[in-house]
Amino acid sequence: MGRIKTMAIKRVSENLVRDYYDEFSEKFEDNKEVVEKHADIPSKKLRNIITGYVTRLVKSRETL
Repeated sequence: MGRIKTMAIKRVSENLVRDYYDEFSEKFEDNKEVVEKHADIPSKKLRNIITGYVTRLVKSRETL
């Protein structure tokens, strides 16, 4: 089983994808910069968790 994401992480990630979908790609490193630019996230660990979930959302939307 994987790790479970909190509702706060899901909410922030879904809002970022909804608002800035065109700027995101399937690459984690590129998305990390976009998340840092558009969201004020206090810690590096939290930013990486949100970026990972954003990357997952972008990949799942492109396969639909």
